[in-house]
Order: sequence, then structure tokens, then C-alpha cells
Amino acid sequence: MKAPLRSLHLLAAALLLCAGSAFAADCTKAATQAEMNACASETLTQNDADLNATYMAYRDKLNKAQQNQLREVQLAWLKYRDLSCRFQSSASARGSAGELARQTCLADKTRQRADELKALAGCQEGDLNCVR
Repeated sequence: MKAPLRSLHLLAAALLLCAGSAFAADCTKAATQAEMNACASETLTQNDADLNATYMAYRDKLNKAQQNQLREVQLAWLKYRDLSCRFQSSASARGSAGELARQTCLADKTRQRADELKALAGCQEGDLNCVR
């Protein structure tokens, strides 16, 4: 099970290295499909980096058994996210906006997951759903 997470971290690092110059365009002015796709990809890369940092920081606060559970949950969540976004973007998958729809979905779900993990990491003692 360690290999998939290690691969995920290596992929995220590689994406971050590519993000600098390739996505220097002003996304508020993206007009072409290629520019919009690049901006969606940049957003996903940023959200993924935030999720990975949040995941690692939260994981480090947990005991070994909880870390193992969190890893299982995260792997299941990644599968859910990818399948869900593939389904949600399937109507436009063959069109020019297909990749934009998929990347936007992935970015949104990744941001939501980072927010979930931040909430778990910052939960108040006494909360029955607080895992520390």
C-alpha cells in the first residue's frame, strides 16, 4: 500500500516542478480552450499540493493504527474522486471542453478533501468525530 501513496507524492512533486513556467498565463483572462485547460490544470496542481501537505501534517499527528486507517481512507477517496469526475465529465468527454470539465471537477473535489482534512486536524477535544 505504500507504493501508491509514494507514486502520488512523486506525481504531485513532478507536477509542481512543471507548474511554474507552463502556467504563467493570467487565468482571469483565459480565452482559448488551451488557456482554460492550462488554468484548470494549474488549479488542480495547487489544490493537490495543498491536499498533500494537509494530509502529511495530519497524518503525523496520528498513532500508527490511525495512520493506516487514514491511508486506506485516502486511497479509497482518490479512487472515488477519479471515478466520480470521470462520470461527471462524461457528457463532454469527447468535446473540446472535456478535459476542462474533468480537471475542474478534480480540482473542486481535491479542495473539498483538503478542507475536510483541515477540519479533522483542527477539531475540538470532546468532538466525538475528532481523531487525534
